[in-house]
Amino acid sequence: MNQNINITSFTKNEIMTEKEKFIRELNDAFAKGDVPYILNCMAEDIVWEMIGGNTSRGKAEIEKEMATMEDIEMLEMKVDKIITHGKSAASNGTFRLKKNGKEKAYGFCDLYEFNGFKNAKVKKMTSYVIPLKEE
Repeated sequence: MNQNINITSFTKNEIMTEKEKFIRELNDAFAKGDVPYILNCMAEDIVWEMIGGNTSRGKAEIEKEMATMEDIEMLEMKVDKIITHGKSAASNGTFRLKKNGKEKAYGFCDLYEFNGFKNAKVKKMTSYVIPLKEE
């Protein structure tokens, strides 16, 4: 787990709703590789669809998917926007990582569906990850 990652968020010091805070903390956990925290935020029957990639169903499959990412070092994550409404939310931003000694930058957008309104867990997550051009 990388605790020294540079994580920035547009809402870091602003007043946030509980769901916005939940999504920010979930993104922070992804950046740090905090798998137990991530799994705790998810419903047992979670579906995580990576557009153009795998679809994982259930916490066990997600845990296996996360294990394949252990050799990836997250260097930086910036969350640009978090939007919530009812039982839905979205976040987008950029991140930089190192895999096999090579640094790469990506843009992302994650869409979330919750299993309720208060103290809810993520029941569906759809992720779009796009490689960014090198400058």
